[in-house]
Amino acid sequence: MQYYDANTFLYLNGKFVKASEASTDLYSQSLHYGYAVFEGIKSYHTHNGTRIFKAREHYERLKRSAELMHIPFPYEVDDLIRQTYKLLEKNNFKDAYIRPLVYCGPHMTLSPGAEVSILICAWEWGAYLGCTLQKACISSYQRPNPKSTHIEAKASGHYINSILATTEAKAKGFDEAILLDMNGHVAEASGANIFIEKNGKLYTPALGHILPGITRTTVIRLCKTLDIECIEKQITVDELKAADSAFFCGTAAEIAGIASIDETVFPSLWTETIGATIQRTYKALVLEKQNYEVII
Repeated sequence: MQYYDANTFLYLNGKFVKASEASTDLYSQSLHYGYAVFEGIKSYHTHNGTRIFKAREHYERLKRSAELMHIPFPYEVDDLIRQTYKLLEKNNFKDAYIRPLVYCGPHMTLSPGAEVSILICAWEWGAYLGCTLQKACISSYQRPNPKSTHIEAKASGHYINSILATTEAKAKGFDEAILLDMNGHVAEASGANIFIEKNGKLYTPALGHILPGITRTTVIRLCKTLDIECIEKQITVDELKAADSAFFCGTAAEIAGIASIDETVFPSLWTETIGATIQRTYKALVLEKQNYEVII
C-alpha cells in the first residue's frame, strides 16, 4: 500500500512538510527500542463536511499513554485537533486514517529521554479488516502481562506482539488472531477489541488485560442507547466458541463480524445478529446520519 506521494503533507513539530522530504534521527530511542506512543484516528466525509470521529478522546488517550510511559508531552490537545483538520484539508482527505506519533530523540540508554517530536500523518484507507466476515483463530501468543508494562497505553513496542500473532494466524489460513491473557481468558484481537453475543446479550472482556478501546467504549454506550444488555466479564475460550455470534471493533476495524473461531462456525446469520445492528448504528453515528452524539 502506498501511504504517500510527492504531494502528500504531514505535520512534524509544528510545521507542515512534504512527507517525501521529512527525516528523522537514526539514533532515535524510539527507532531502537520501540519507545513511542501513537494513536489511530479516522475521519469521515459526512453531510456536515469532513469530521474526525472522537478526536478529543483519541488525543487525550495519546497524552495519557505518554504519561504512563514517561514520555514528555508538551502539546495542547486543542491545538493538535486543529492541526489535524488542517492536515486533512492540505491533503484534500475526507475519509482518512490519521496516525499521530510521539517519538523520542537520540538517546541510547534505557531511561526516559527529554527530547520528543510529534508527527501526524494521514492516508486514505478503507476498512482495515475488509467487508467480509472474519475467520479467526486462538493465537499461541498471549497479551503481555499487565505487570510487565502499562497495557492500557498505546505504545509502539506493544505491537510486536500483534505482528507475531497476525503473522501466525495468516500462515495458518486465518484472517485474524485472538489473543488470551496470562490466565487463559479471552483478551482481544491483534488490533481490535472483541464482543460476543449469547442469548440476546453482549459480552466483552473486562478491562485490566486489554487496551481500553475508544470504539469499545462507543459500542457499550450504543448498547445503552439501544437497550441492549452488555456485560463486561472474563470470557473463557469455551464461552467464546459457544457464542451465537461475535464481532471485532476498533477505529480501523470499525465493526467487523466474525464467521468462525478455529473450526467453530457461529450459528447465527450475521445480518440477524446484535453485532449487525451495532454495525449499522455505528456507521450511522460516524457519518452523522443520526444525532447519536447527543446521547453518547
